[in-house]
Amino acid sequence: MSVLNLGQIRIHSGSVAKDDAMAEAAGILQDAGAVTGAYLDAMRQREQTVSTYMGNLLAIPHGTNETKDAILASALSFVRYDGGVDWDGEKVTFVVGIAGKGDEHLEILSQIAILFSDEDEVENLKRAQTPEELYRLVSAAGV
Repeated sequence: MSVLNLGQIRIHSGSVAKDDAMAEAAGILQDAGAVTGAYLDAMRQREQTVSTYMGNLLAIPHGTNETKDAILASALSFVRYDGGVDWDGEKVTFVVGIAGKGDEHLEILSQIAILFSDEDEVENLKRAQTPEELYRLVSAAGV
C-alpha cells in the first residue's frame, strides 16, 4: 500500500496561518483513515517542543512519540501553498504531514528529506500545475 495517493495532494494559490496548514495536513490524514481526530493535537505538541521546519521551503508536521496511538496507518499529506506559510518566521511552501505506524515514519521522513535536498526537484514541485503532476513527481522520487 502506498502512503500517498492523489486525494492526499492539494495545491493552494494563497497563504494560510501555520495552525491552519497543520489542521489541513491532519485532516487529510484523518480523511485517509490514517489517524484519529487526536492527531492534530499531537502535531501541535510536537511543534511546541521542536519546529518541524526542515529548510528548502518544507515543513513536515507530525505527532509526538507519546501520541502513537492516534496513528492507525502510515500515510502522507502533501500540500503546496503558493502564497507561503509563515512557519515561526521561516517561509514554507510545502507542508507534508506524516503519520508513520511503528518506525515507518523514519523511512518516509528520509525519502522526503532526500527529495527536498535536491533544489532542481523542489523547483519542479513548485512548477507543477496540478495535483496529478505533483503526485507523479513525488512518486517518481520513491515516496
